Amino acid sequence: MSLTIKLTITPHIISLNLHPKQRAKIPAYSLGFRPKAIYHSNALIPILYNNKQPRMSQASVSGSVIKSSLIEPDGGVVVDVIVPESERGSKTLEAESLPKVRLARIDVEWVHVISEGWASPLKGFMRENEYLQSLHFNSLRMENGAVVNMSLPIVLAIDDETKENIGSSKDVGLVGPDGDLLAVLRSIEIYKHNKEERIARTWGTTAPGLPYVEEFITPAGNWLIGGDLEVLKPIKYNDGLDHYRLSPQQLRKEFDRRQADAVFAFQLRNPVHNGHALLMNDTRRRLLEMGYKNPILLLHPLGGFTKADDVPLDVRMEQHSKVLEDGVLDPETTIVAIFPSPMHYAGPTEVQWHAKARVNAGANFYIVGRDPAGMGHPTEKRDLYDPDHGKKVLSMAPGLEKLNILPFRVAAYDTVAKKMAFFDPSRSKDFLFISGTKMRTYARAGENPPDGFMCPSGWEVLVKYYERLQAEEATPAAVSA
Repeated sequence: MSLTIKLTITPHIISLNLHPKQRAKIPAYSLGFRPKAIYHSNALIPILYNNKQPRMSQASVSGSVIKSSLIEPDGGVVVDVIVPESERGSKTLEAESLPKVRLARIDVEWVHVISEGWASPLKGFMRENEYLQSLHFNSLRMENGAVVNMSLPIVLAIDDETKENIGSSKDVGLVGPDGDLLAVLRSIEIYKHNKEERIARTWGTTAPGLPYVEEFITPAGNWLIGGDLEVLKPIKYNDGLDHYRLSPQQLRKEFDRRQADAVFAFQLRNPVHNGHALLMNDTRRRLLEMGYKNPILLLHPLGGFTKADDVPLDVRMEQHSKVLEDGVLDPETTIVAIFPSPMHYAGPTEVQWHAKARVNAGANFYIVGRDPAGMGHPTEKRDLYDPDHGKKVLSMAPGLEKLNILPFRVAAYDTVAKKMAFFDPSRSKDFLFISGTKMRTYARAGENPPDGFMCPSGWEVLVKYYERLQAEEATPAAVSA
């Protein structure tokens, strides 16, 4: 039995809306002890529940009301900067007359993220004041004094030639990689792009080999351009997966349609194995025990840039569909959608962004595990980040106080029970840890993992992908021979 000690420091008396037999007042600077593991959020916003009645509870803090379900977006409103269809013609004509900034694919992904409100209250690429707050404080202070989390700089880089072409113009048109006009950036501000500082503060290292840095920051221009976005039409990829790309507003409507009284989000960039499913199903069980009647899982794979050796999005989505078809996860209580953000692999800094974006989508619980958004050190044989720091940082992150953080237990393959199970240290020799690298090695070799590691149809998707990949890799060699 595990013991979790929760330290609650309260500078004022807070009345808790507990069961009548439990109703009490917590005195200032009290120590609260609970004899079992708990789901926790910021210490000033306790999770209120009993085991008999569903709880859509509220806690009053400094005069504001935080709803546990559904949660308010940062800034109170989900940002939507997509131009209404009736105005697109005139806006497009105007954009054609403006100086142009050509976007790379990664920039389009960020336009997508901003346009739908994932980064609310941000309405465009960051100006310098926003950039500095994000870089140094991992947050933004709004005009009313409220603080919202913003741990990753969302910026647009330009080169010297583009800067010169813009001249004194206050607005610019944004052109996609294929030459189509995508957006207008209003009331622009251009400022220096100090790459070394950005890299060091975002990743905590400037070591060579960081995927996002090498792909997009090192070759980028020496200037950043910020301003308010007007996106001419919704971003589409026409890859057969657009129906999975639900915006925060669409997700909130779906949660309402399903009458969810709690939404718990699970972020991933890998195929779903039975250990993941165990964690997700166990979370739902615990939420039901807490009194919620209809907790809904948001299975939310990352859909933007990922490093070369990660499994591609289309393969992952096919694999995820098999997991639901096989009943490993319940389709009635699960929503599968694509999170359009690029991946930074920036550990505790990035996991705050992942959590913040899900707040804007309506999730009031966020599952976090070992080494979230982490990777191996690019030049040394060790993890780049402490595996436990992600969940610790989330529990203290500025602007995320209203989000309930769900740290999960470690799952591994139980060689005795022949299934994925929660790790038991008392019989550690019975457990096998199958890493993502090991999983890919199995699939590349066409070998099956231990029975019970992944649903068979989901595993077949991975094996077929690696068979195609190996055939493609062999083709150039055959031609040159």
